[in-house]
Amino acid sequence: MTQDYIVKALAYDGKIRAYSALTTNSVQEAQQRHYTWPTASAALGRTMTATLMMGAMLKGEQKLTVTVEGGGPIGRIIADANAKGDVRGYVDHPQTHFPLNDQGKLDVRRAVGTDGSLRVVKDVGMKDYFTGSSPIISGELGEDFTYYHAKSEQVPSSVGLGVLVNPDNSIKASGGFIIQVMPGADDETITKLEKAITNMTPVSKLIDEGVSAEELLYHILGEEEVDILETIDASFTCNCGHDKFLNAIKGLGEAEIKQMIEDDHGAEAECHFCRSKFQYSEAELRALI
Repeated sequence: MTQDYIVKALAYDGKIRAYSALTTNSVQEAQQRHYTWPTASAALGRTMTATLMMGAMLKGEQKLTVTVEGGGPIGRIIADANAKGDVRGYVDHPQTHFPLNDQGKLDVRRAVGTDGSLRVVKDVGMKDYFTGSSPIISGELGEDFTYYHAKSEQVPSSVGLGVLVNPDNSIKASGGFIIQVMPGADDETITKLEKAITNMTPVSKLIDEGVSAEELLYHILGEEEVDILETIDASFTCNCGHDKFLNAIKGLGEAEIKQMIEDDHGAEAECHFCRSKFQYSEAELRALI
């Protein structure tokens, strides 16, 4: 399988900023770790893809976390990413699936719900985090991320996200794009862009046909207009670990740790993101006190 990656580009003489990503492997990794059913896989995959591209907008050690809470049966979808192409994510109820919707597609809207918000917390290395949020307007997620960028970041954007799932629940194709209009873009450029996006083949179909992340942007913007700035390898990466959870247990306080020692003679922690389990002996817990 080809390596997942993100492309950063400019177009129309710098009037347009564009990102695209192929995420089939990363979403497949999440599907296997969480045993997600197809509708949940599509919702998680779309969220991870958007989060990954938003991570690529950051610099250095900066990172961000996206929480989608639309009030639907899937519960919360949480994904985080950094500027280096690392992404991870999970959903509250991974075994969520419904019959296909009227268009014959996975019914992501029904799973996500349309009553809630999309929240973004950015850790840009300052004391305070940057937090932004916007209401869920569609539940299909592409439109919701589009709305978030326009409302919370004040950047007119178009976000396209797609995930295709195989009959055996594995991920057939996943990826997306974020195209942003820079200050000073003229109406002609914007109209041209809107028309191209309206008439384009669905993202997941293009990726399934073997289109690269670069070609995805050429498809929308025209190859002669696109100036590729950088490509970044991407993957499902979790930064959890034994010591990290030990630190978290320490934060629970003495009384609770003593309770763990008395009741269970040790402790077990499981990472929400990658489902790795960590065991802690009675001696390790005593050392915390």
